[in-house]
Amino acid sequence: QVQLVEYGGGLVLPGGSLKLSCVASASIFSPYAMGWFRQDPGKRRALVAAITYYGTTNYADSVKGRFTISRDNDKNTVYLQMNNLKPTDTALYFCNRAGANADSYWGQGTQVTVSS
Repeated sequence: QVQLVEYGGGLVLPGGSLKLSCVASASIFSPYAMGWFRQDPGKRRALVAAITYYGTTNYADSVKGRFTISRDNDKNTVYLQMNNLKPTDTALYFCNRAGANADSYWGQGTQVTVSS
């Protein structure tokens, strides 16, 4: 069964923190690089952080130094710790293989809203 379930989003003040989690089915998760993507209304989904199966990470410039991606391979789970959040981080966040495209299977995502 193919599954991607993201959770942990919410409403947070600027400067605040959130930790997102994503549970994936084994067929999606292992042994692939995973990523967190975000999408603003009317815009394309964009990769903001990625992690290889063995833990090498990469970040978009817009989140570097503020977001940290990690994974637990025993639990088929990938995380995104987001600190010092800005209103521009407001988006619907998704996880998937780092190489996923518009034709890939996607979960429902989790909404992050940064607002005072």
